[in-house]
This record gives sequence, C-alpha cells and structure tokens, in this order.
Amino acid sequence: MGQAFDPKGLRKRAAGVLGLGRSGRAVARLLAKKGFRVLGSDSRPRAALKPEMARMPARVKWEWGGHSDRLLQCAFVVKSPGLKPDLPILRRLAQKGIPVYSELEAALAFSKAKGVVAVTGTNGKSTTAALTHAIFRAGLPRGRRTLLAGNIGVPVSEVAPSAKPADALILEVSSYQLEDSAHFEPRAAAILNLTADHLDHHGSMEAYVAAKAKVFREQGPGDSCVFNADDPAVYKLSRECPSRRLYFGRKAPHVHAWEEGGKLRFRLPGWRNEAALTPPRLPGRHNLENAMAAGLLAFARGLKSAAVQKGFRGFKGVAHRLQDCGAVRGVRCVDDSKATNVDSTVVALRAFETQGKRLLLILGGLHKGSPYAPLKPGIEKSVKGILTIGSAARRIEEDLSGLVPIFPCGTLETAVDAALRVAAKGDVLLLSPACASFDQFKDFEDRGNRFQALVSAAARRR
Repeated sequence: MGQAFDPKGLRKRAAGVLGLGRSGRAVARLLAKKGFRVLGSDSRPRAALKPEMARMPARVKWEWGGHSDRLLQCAFVVKSPGLKPDLPILRRLAQKGIPVYSELEAALAFSKAKGVVAVTGTNGKSTTAALTHAIFRAGLPRGRRTLLAGNIGVPVSEVAPSAKPADALILEVSSYQLEDSAHFEPRAAAILNLTADHLDHHGSMEAYVAAKAKVFREQGPGDSCVFNADDPAVYKLSRECPSRRLYFGRKAPHVHAWEEGGKLRFRLPGWRNEAALTPPRLPGRHNLENAMAAGLLAFARGLKSAAVQKGFRGFKGVAHRLQDCGAVRGVRCVDDSKATNVDSTVVALRAFETQGKRLLLILGGLHKGSPYAPLKPGIEKSVKGILTIGSAARRIEEDLSGLVPIFPCGTLETAVDAALRVAAKGDVLLLSPACASFDQFKDFEDRGNRFQALVSAAARRR
C-alpha cells in the first residue's frame, strides 16, 4: 500500500490529472489553486474538451487524444474515478515510481473536516447519502454545516476543501472512487448491498467487493460501519471490519435497526431503550432499508432521535430515483434513470408489484456485463410491455423474450412517444433502464432530464 497523499511535501511540483471529466476538472482547479502546475490528460478529442477546459486556470495545461509521457514528468498523478486500472499509462507511471492517488484522497488531503461519513453499496447510495445529509442538517447546532458530495454529482474536490473541523461531510462513494483510495478513513460508513455491477470495469465480483471494502479498511475502533444484515455478501464482508459494526435488517438479536409495526426501530449498543421513528414517505422496502442505514449513521455520530425524525419527515427523495414527473392523459410517468444496473431496476419493479400489470417499462442503454434474467419475476407481476433503447437492446430482447411484448425503439424519444400512444389511463410509464447511459447521453442525469422534458412536452400537446 502506497504513501498517503501529503500535499505539503509536494507543493510547487508538477501534478498530473488523468481524466478530465467532472471530477478531474474539479481536482485540477483545486491543485492549481493550491499552487501546483497541473497537466490534465484525456483520451477524448480536443473539440469535446475545449468548452470546459477553456474556463480552467492558467496553471492548468492539458492534452487530448491520449495520455503522453509528459505525465511521467509529474511528481504525482490524480486518477479520475471510472478510468480502467489496466490503462498503459498507469503501468508506465508505476514503472517510474510515480504515485497515483484518487480524487477522493486528494480532495480530503486539503480538507479540515473531521466528521466524514461515507455511504456505498450497489444500490441506494444516493438516497441514503441525501437522507443522511438531511438528518445532519436537522440535527447539527447553528454554525456547523452539513456538506454533501461525491458520486451523488458534486465532486469531493469542490466541497471538501471548504469544510471546517466541526462540519459534517457526507459522501456518496462508488467502487470506482474506492478502488483508487489506499488511505480513506471515514468516521462512519455504510455498505448497503452488494450485487454484480461494473464487472466490465473491475473484471470480477471479487475485485468489485474488494473495492467496496475499502470504505472501512482504514477505520479504527473509534469509528463505525453500518452493514445490511439481510445481504449475505455484505454480512460476510462485515466480519473483516476493524471498527464498531452496526447492522440493519429484519428483526433479529444482532441487528440495531429494523422495521416493526410501521415504525423504524433503533437500538444501539449501550442504549437502555429503543427509538421508534416514523419512516420517510418513500415507496418500496428498499427505502426503509436506506432510512435504517441513514439513521444508524446519524446515531453513530451522536445525533439525537429528534434530529433523525425531523430528517425523515422532511425528506422527499432524490432526483431521477423513482421520481414522479407528472402525467399525460392519465398515464403516470416515473423517472428512475438512476437505475443504471439490473438490480436497481429489480428494486424499482418491486415498488410497483402491488398495482398489477400496469407498467410500460423503458429498458436499455449501455450494457454493463450482467444478464437481464433477474428482471423476469418483476416483469411477470407488473409489466405489460417493454420498450428498448440504446446499444443493449438486442441483449435485452434475447434475455426477456416471451414474457411480454417488446417494442424496439432505439431512442428515448421514440420510446416515450410509443408508450404514450399504447398506454391506457391508469398505466405507469417507467424509465428504469438497468443500463449505463453513456451510449446516448452524458450521464444518467442527462438521460433523466431528457425523459422529463419529453413528458412535459407530451403533456402540453395533449
């Protein structure tokens, strides 16, 4: 394991930034502000990068179309999350002994925040992180801020450096961010669930789980980590955790949060009595689990029941995760663009399974290596038709043929138009793609925003 990132020992040296997406640009700006000469490097063509890079500080130089040996002249390199670990430039950097850090580690090295809380897992990260943020905002005294960043859409480099020691820094962290982080120690962390995802990047389920485990690897006895006791992979992994372990799940002697009688109940080690709280008004069993995890994180950091309940009461969910975005001629339209993997779409289908076969489901995008067969039970219960988009359409048809009618649409525009033409009053049009978005969109937010715009336009026409 390499040395922790120490900016003091490297100041005024040349810094490399590998990948100039949102996080890469943010850490490049941060390093330039801190006095480093920065070389940003990206494989995309110049035209694709120029609009954003034109606004960068003068201390940031950049190259496009590939990664040159100019990076080998840098004292260190910061790798953007999502770049594959087998890039040839990474091998060349290793051969030269040039350290490579994650954007997460680099950003936190410039932060005074002492109360870092991290949320990871295959699904539910954004909802749980946002709910945890709402609870801390409700419970921290005046003068102490609660900051939210990470995989939720705001780079850590844009937020962490402004944090004060007493502030709470809530981070949604992905396997991409964690795999590159050797020295990350949140005071409280959570692993919500573990199912096959990003295997095209990590190469195996074992490597994916190993990346997730880094959320607790550097923790100590004074820290806490929250685990899903009902997820076999998570429960097995929890045995390796060196910090205090807290569990949520179905009621059992070893869990510290569970649902009973319409309430979420919490009882942490050392408590005489349990806390019984009304959960947030969000659909699906999975959101009860997300709320249990958020509550345990808050209690682990010393917040009171009143703050947790206030956070639950005011929370309305996150954008693009089962987000109701209006109706067209009595057809309810729901944006679940954040469902970028099969398991997340399984969860979405469960949220509608009591309503009968009323769903028109938009599936597709960029295939991530997992089969679509796990969707079959939910489709049989709730779906009346599937509309496919993107490059994964053929694979989806192969895996799901024979269950319900499948309409190849190609684009999101065609899928929305076709669905609204065949839908009956009372049906639900659900965008829950089970795929990444990068074949046709900038990201899942871009895809969700486009869906909402199409729905709004259709409502005005009809």
